[in-house]
Parts: sequence; C-alpha cells; structure tokens
Amino acid sequence: MARAGLTPERLTQAGAEMADEVGFEQVSISALARHFGVKAASLYSHLKSSQELKTRIALLALDEMANQAADAVAGRSGHDALVAVANVYRDYARTHPGRYAASRMRLDPEVAAVSAGPRHSQMMRAMLRGYGLTDLDQTHAVRLLGSFFHGYASLESAGAFSHSMPDSEDSWSRILGVLDSMLTNWRQG
Repeated sequence: MARAGLTPERLTQAGAEMADEVGFEQVSISALARHFGVKAASLYSHLKSSQELKTRIALLALDEMANQAADAVAGRSGHDALVAVANVYRDYARTHPGRYAASRMRLDPEVAAVSAGPRHSQMMRAMLRGYGLTDLDQTHAVRLLGSFFHGYASLESAGAFSHSMPDSEDSWSRILGVLDSMLTNWRQG
C-alpha cells in the first residue's frame, strides 16, 4: 500500500531537492525511498522508474527556469533583456545545481515537445527580435547564447574560475557586453 501523502508531484519535488544536495546522478527511486523511510517498491505505485523520476525533475527545472526567465525579461529589450535572461540561467545553476544538471538531460522528442524547452527558445527569440535579426540568424544566435550561458555556468560550477583573476563576475559582465555588441552589429553571413 502506498504511503499516505506521497504523490508523483511530491516525489518529484523531493527528488529535485535531493539532486541539489547530492547531485542529479545520485537521484534514484531507492535513494528517494530511503529519504522517505519506505521501501522502494512502495514508490513504484507513483513512479515507473528512476528514469521517469529524472525526467520529471528535468521538466520541473525547465519549467522553473522558463518562468523565471519570463519574469526577468518582461518589459526589457536589448542589452537589459540579454543580461536578465543570462542571469536567470547562471543564478539557477548556482542556486539549484542538481536541477540545473537535470535541465540539460536529453528528453524523448515527444516529451521535449510538450516541455518548457520550447518556451526557452521562444523567449530567446523574442529577446533577439530587439536586435533585428532574421529568423535564420535568430536560430544561430539562440545556439550561440545557449552555448555560452550553459558552458559558462558549467565551468563556473566546476570551479574553473575560482582561483583566477579577473573575478568571474567581471568576465561575465564583459562577455555579456561583447555579446550585446556582437548582436547589435550582426551581419548575415
């Protein structure tokens, strides 16, 4: 019999919190069962597998980031919008390292299509319209910005910039300025 109060949503939330504490790769049905003091078998009435749990955590993270990015970019354009969106990704990676790792998980195409992933792309494109880019150039720019945001956040979380000068905050600001300048002066190639 399933333990009262355990739902797929509650298990997903607990799994997301666990991912932030111990790392996304460490999250499993067994680890979650230990957390709740129940047998793993009792959780299978709520979740099919550890893979489903991880997928649900990835979807939660994508949704949280999309909501934060939408709030951050509202009413902004150009450089201000770029910085707002970039800071959402970076701050989310710092605050929720396990969830952030989950958001990078490759999803089945059917699941990805109904996830918040497309909202991220739509917000990036909306932000890029302020730079006057064509649809094709927006695609290139979305890829470039995504690579930078996620690459920088990943390197920073791994400690790559912790013992070097200048401070990573200075580099972040400068690079965002360069990206803004590049987008402002983008030429079709």
